[in-house]
Amino acid sequence: MIRIREISMPPEHSVHQLSFEAARLLKISNSKIRGVRIVRRSVDARKKPDVRIVYTVDVTVDGNENKILKQSGCKRAALTSASWYKVPKTAALPEKRPVVVGFGPAGMFAALVLAMAGLKPLVLERGGDALTRHQKVEHFFATGQLDTVSNVQFGEGGAGTFSDGKLNTGVNNPRIGWILEQFVKAGAREDILFDAKPHVGTDVLLTVVQNLRKRIIDLGGEVRFCTQVTALCSENSRLTGVKTADGEVIACDHAVLAIGHSARDTFQMLHEIGVPMEAKPFAMGVRIEHKQVTVDQSQYGKLDPVLPPADYKLVRHLEDATVYTFCMCPGGYVVAAASEEGRVVTNGMSYADRDGENANAALLVTVNPAEFPWDGPLAGMYWQQSIEEAAYGAGGGGFRAPAQLVGDFLAGRPSKGPGSVQPTYRPGVTWCDLHTVLPEKLTKALEEALPQLDNSLAGFAGADSVLTAPETRSSSPVRILRDDSRQSVLRGLYPTGEGAGYAGGIMSAAVDGIMTAEAIIEALHN
Repeated sequence: MIRIREISMPPEHSVHQLSFEAARLLKISNSKIRGVRIVRRSVDARKKPDVRIVYTVDVTVDGNENKILKQSGCKRAALTSASWYKVPKTAALPEKRPVVVGFGPAGMFAALVLAMAGLKPLVLERGGDALTRHQKVEHFFATGQLDTVSNVQFGEGGAGTFSDGKLNTGVNNPRIGWILEQFVKAGAREDILFDAKPHVGTDVLLTVVQNLRKRIIDLGGEVRFCTQVTALCSENSRLTGVKTADGEVIACDHAVLAIGHSARDTFQMLHEIGVPMEAKPFAMGVRIEHKQVTVDQSQYGKLDPVLPPADYKLVRHLEDATVYTFCMCPGGYVVAAASEEGRVVTNGMSYADRDGENANAALLVTVNPAEFPWDGPLAGMYWQQSIEEAAYGAGGGGFRAPAQLVGDFLAGRPSKGPGSVQPTYRPGVTWCDLHTVLPEKLTKALEEALPQLDNSLAGFAGADSVLTAPETRSSSPVRILRDDSRQSVLRGLYPTGEGAGYAGGIMSAAVDGIMTAEAIIEALHN
């Protein structure tokens, strides 16, 4: 194939025009183009309002590719070949099937690879299946009545299911293309295969995760919901089994520990039995919410219904912290992401069409273990909990979240109500002064950074923009230590994914899960 980069098209183009543009660049007749496959698509708004859609494509042609390339003189074209990830196989089934603890992205893709290798994994997920979970979450949003078993954090698909399903990542790994293909096979739209910033959408993810589960089961795996692992069994520093909340002991020699960043009781259990872990840097802050048209106008220099809802990624490095946006949700909603009674935490999500009136993103401040008010491996977790408890109190109960307008926050006065931006958080917000809720470390950094970020995105620090607090669970506050074999000092235990401190998002967690599955397969060969 011939790969052509930087094909620039106007927003109102048809994808069928790509064939003609490829022929023009290669200086051949369009009739010689046998096929065009989009490899990457992105929006280029650097010369706003002249926004362009930019493609990289792979082209198959009639004729000698080397000769066509030489005659064209196109510096943006080159020969390419497809590279495919192949799931490793195992020679024989072990006596005890591997166990996967947690069914978020890391656990799900670890289980899928283990199942495809013929190992018939057993998945233990503390939350409910996707449909039950969806019903519980909707009830929580409407009433403020939390189910601590199935919620935004726990259940089939993990915390990523109730986000935006963002699949972009800074990780460069050959497994990424394969992961995207599995999402498409499970019901995601094909554009995630080539969009520069792919997303699935919460509504579509609910179907995708169920289909991935069915595939694992069809391959001989088993998935048990509402089954929490509460203890580990070991002998001579080697894992021999896991114990569930109902007292069942499941014998196993290999367990993928993919528990997610909110399994605080599991962190506590692991610490108590001496599994080595350490406090790690992470970030906390708020959700900031704007009108989507404000973001579109700033990013594109115009409002154009042909263009997708605009996103952004902003960062400012201050003297003693970095402030940055994370998990930006165009046309999205701020959601209640609590998993414990008496503690409020926020997150963001979008549906597949991203057609909500508002845009939101986490606005985070980096924090380091030296700054934590507690000592020890769980110090960051304790700090998260204290902030979430303060937010619950400031919200007045019922999981209402404390909120403040940016203009009032910068002026140091409590907010009395919304301006032009209506907050989307359910069960609702309580207007207040966030300086009385969040630590000074966070509020000082946000005060300094907001005006600077407004210079990068006009309207970002607009007076009516809404801050909803707190966003405390952007990533895990702990790292469960592992060696080059991906095992803990408790041999046979494989800390994996975001909860273990080795990933930051759906794709990197899925990659980590796959690599752990590969490590188990390799161990079984030895």
